[in-house]
Amino acid sequence: MNRLYSIYFVLLISILHQVAVQAQYQPSANKVFTRQDTLRGSITPERAWWDLTYYHLDIIVNPADSSIIGTNTVTYRVLKPASLMQIDLQGPLTLIKAVQDNNVLKFKREGNVYWIELAEKQEQGRIYSVVLTYGGKPKVSTRPPWSGGITWKKDKNGLPFIASSCQGDGASLWWPCKDHMYDEPDSMLISVNVPGNLMDVSNGRLRSVVKQKNKTKTYNWFVANPIDNYGVNINIADYAHFSEIYKGEKGSLDCDYYVLKEDFEKAKLQFKQAPLMLAAFEHWFGPYPFYEDGYKLVEAPYLGMEHQSSVTYGNGFKNGYQGTDLSYSGWGLKFDFIIIHESAHEWFANSITYEDIADMWVHESFANYAESLYVEYYFGKEAGSEYVLGTRANILNDIPIIGLYGVNSEGSHDMYYKGGNMLHTLRQIINDDEKWRSILRGLNKDFYHQVVKGSQIESYLSEKTGINLRTIFDQYLRDIRIPVFEYSVKGKDLTFRWNNCVPGFNMPLKIYLSGKEQIVKPTPFLTTLKLDIENAVIKVDPGYYIATLNITGK
Repeated sequence: MNRLYSIYFVLLISILHQVAVQAQYQPSANKVFTRQDTLRGSITPERAWWDLTYYHLDIIVNPADSSIIGTNTVTYRVLKPASLMQIDLQGPLTLIKAVQDNNVLKFKREGNVYWIELAEKQEQGRIYSVVLTYGGKPKVSTRPPWSGGITWKKDKNGLPFIASSCQGDGASLWWPCKDHMYDEPDSMLISVNVPGNLMDVSNGRLRSVVKQKNKTKTYNWFVANPIDNYGVNINIADYAHFSEIYKGEKGSLDCDYYVLKEDFEKAKLQFKQAPLMLAAFEHWFGPYPFYEDGYKLVEAPYLGMEHQSSVTYGNGFKNGYQGTDLSYSGWGLKFDFIIIHESAHEWFANSITYEDIADMWVHESFANYAESLYVEYYFGKEAGSEYVLGTRANILNDIPIIGLYGVNSEGSHDMYYKGGNMLHTLRQIINDDEKWRSILRGLNKDFYHQVVKGSQIESYLSEKTGINLRTIFDQYLRDIRIPVFEYSVKGKDLTFRWNNCVPGFNMPLKIYLSGKEQIVKPTPFLTTLKLDIENAVIKVDPGYYIATLNITGK
């Protein structure tokens, strides 16, 4: 078997293997979805007829028995008259009572859903409220923040250290709500009653602290902007507080920091990275999206999470990801991963929010890519490139990045590293850094505080780049294969094509011919290009996330 056929044979085996892997690991093949998955993950008729306008979550958190009891007042506008409302609340919490205009309403439970029967006629265009009383001991997170629930820990002084985290598993783990990402309240009041020696830190701005007769305190936090359910949080501890003013693109931004008293000095040093983050991301993405609500970093008893205007932090006050560099390039130890990555979600997650968790890449691909942009802003373009290319070692290519719609199913963990490298690849295709930056800023301007479908982001990028990126998104988001640029050089003939790719894959590619830059436009079919020199040395721009194969025969 000669060398050329040997290469083709190995490549064919690789392709067949990846096709088999793709079929084997499709989410639909692995999991049987239930009615509960559909009720959780779809816009049911019992959700669709009403539009959220306001929440008032008013709860008592009791560390002594790990319980929560209280109310959530749900205010909404009627889009279409109906009489049955879906409210989500997961066990072991229970809905105790539902009231509208002093009328106690009937309801039935079906798993994690309560069907509320509304007695009053719901007139189109009118605004109504339902007061939901609930309580119990919420699910305890076994591995926060990756498993949802409440974390009940203690600080070094034996005082309670409590926090919520619920991305993916749902906010209904700890409070009753319309637990789907497509609909957000325009604003929200969060009232949390805690023991008098503790403090609650939640989203938005602190309106008041009310001392109760039983020696507890109620902290009232108001969120002036739309907020997604999983972005709502409680953080309860004996916190110390410090603050600063960041002079940003929209004026003065209040930055507040809440940490355990034992960590106060370490936090004052480590959190100096917060204004550095704001400067970098305002450069790349535009103004911080929540000036009205301020920016907070809050110490939590787990690694961290992107709660809106109340970013939680537990990275040990050291650089990297728990002291390690996820890029293996060295640049990952130049910054605190949690401060940078979780804060990037203020733009991509909390301002631009996915409608369905299947499109979670809209959050995580951009936040992952933001890490390299932070590195570039402070250490140069080459450093940023080294960082993002280094993260390729973490890519699995196991299942597609996009999950299944309508059943609360996220796709591959590759939404982080592969998604970030996809965006870096798009930057190479555009080949104009200022245009790329203007597109990133345009995304945050044109989709400001909006819930989006992933297809909207795909279409926007195609429109603004002036390039039809459909097959590129199909390749990186909906397929698991790495496209292979095959080429051969014979004399002055350069022959090339894409292989291991989706049908019609036509991504333009930057190569260097004996050091001279050239843009080629491969397709899945062989193309021959006449060169000016014989036997040119071919080098592919490493910024593209692809594989290359020189099939030149001897």
